[in-house]
Amino acid sequence: MGLVSILKKGLEKIRRPGHTQSLTKAISWRIVGTLDTLFISFFITGELVWALSIASVELFTKIILFYMHDRVWEFIRIRE
Repeated sequence: MGLVSILKKGLEKIRRPGHTQSLTKAISWRIVGTLDTLFISFFITGELVWALSIASVELFTKIILFYMHDRVWEFIRIRE
């Protein structure tokens, strides 16, 4: 058994990020992203109601998209 094999076996035992971590990262990133969208939307429209509407829709769609994106990357990393 070579050094590379030993290192690979050791790395396999390291805990990989799970669904909870992916969801937590998605939510925290969306808070930052949604505030950005809110400010940009308000700057462009000049209307707080429109800016809040745009930001609230974007909040939920992008949490879902980020979660799926993160899980795909985790799947790719596991298969390597």
